[in-house]
Amino acid sequence: MLFVFEHILIALRYNLTRLMDLHELNRNILLDLVKTKMPFGKYKGTLLCDLPEYYLVWFHQKGFPQGKLGVLMATMYEIKLNGLEDLLKPLKKQS
Repeated sequence: MLFVFEHILIALRYNLTRLMDLHELNRNILLDLVKTKMPFGKYKGTLLCDLPEYYLVWFHQKGFPQGKLGVLMATMYEIKLNGLEDLLKPLKKQS
């Protein structure tokens, strides 16, 4: 019985660590949205969080860039699409 309990505790610790890592990853993505500037195109130099929705919609239709920039732009697209821009306001004030 003790052996089973120890395995349950190990599994719980592992899952808790993964949840904490996921939370940190999500927080970092949101922070990157308010700190990262568009590196090219019509809105070069604009913070990703300030990109107009129609621009993100265009990228959604044509395809986001590869890598981290694409992940950030796709995240910003979803945030704007769902009207969740208020999530970024406190982070934008901090940066």
